[in-house]
Amino acid sequence: MLNQFDVFDSHLHIIDKRFPITPNNGYTPEAFTCEDYQNRLSAYKLCGGAIVSGSFQAFDQRYLLEALHQLGTTYIGVTQLPATVTNDQIAHLNNQGIRAIRFNLKRGGSEKVANLHSMAKRVYEVAGWHTELYVDTKELPDLYETLIALPAVSIDHLGLSRSGQKLLLKLVEKGVRVKATGFSRVDFDVKDALKALYSANPKSLLFGTDLPSTRAPRPYSDNDLRLVIDTLGPEAAKNILSKNALEFYRLSSPPRHIASKNPGA
Repeated sequence: MLNQFDVFDSHLHIIDKRFPITPNNGYTPEAFTCEDYQNRLSAYKLCGGAIVSGSFQAFDQRYLLEALHQLGTTYIGVTQLPATVTNDQIAHLNNQGIRAIRFNLKRGGSEKVANLHSMAKRVYEVAGWHTELYVDTKELPDLYETLIALPAVSIDHLGLSRSGQKLLLKLVEKGVRVKATGFSRVDFDVKDALKALYSANPKSLLFGTDLPSTRAPRPYSDNDLRLVIDTLGPEAAKNILSKNALEFYRLSSPPRHIASKNPGA
């Protein structure tokens, strides 16, 4: 079953100790290189993935650009940026394969939530990027109006908490995407959540391994992929395992290369 479907891994971390690691709340991850990642998923029919910056990588771009170079053009980057980033820098990162900005509201390491609206709109206008949030859904009431006003958004790990699932479904109905990742991190039945989210919007779910599963109660298991297929069936699985993400990350259309129009902006 592992090689029965194309898989775009919408959420993975590469931890390369040649580049800066910033301890987060006293936590420092073990190394997890591109080679480690490829070996772990050697039985999969991978068609690409999204390398996501973790809290412990803060605003460093060097590790991410090196990982994109190693894994190739079917992989894209999801980075964390300070509010001081220039439009030229965003354009340069876009041309290097980065396709989204991340706000880590759960663990920090990214810009403050006060800058969410302005930065999300700016990266979309400059480079067509969407915004990814690591956020517990119990915090969504305070963010709801901001999120529905943004052009493109995804939320990590099924939103983590049972208490915010109804509001998450409302966001999904309005086009917000949700990563089917980190199944051991949630406090609810994953099967029920997958069914509800897929029913609300078949384009909403993006599968990812969350490797190497830093700080998760248990690491990613091949059974997590099997659970998606068994819960929703093969036709829905094609959407969740690759099609939805390829469209969301703009890999189903030619890449958008941006020439600087306003140097130093």
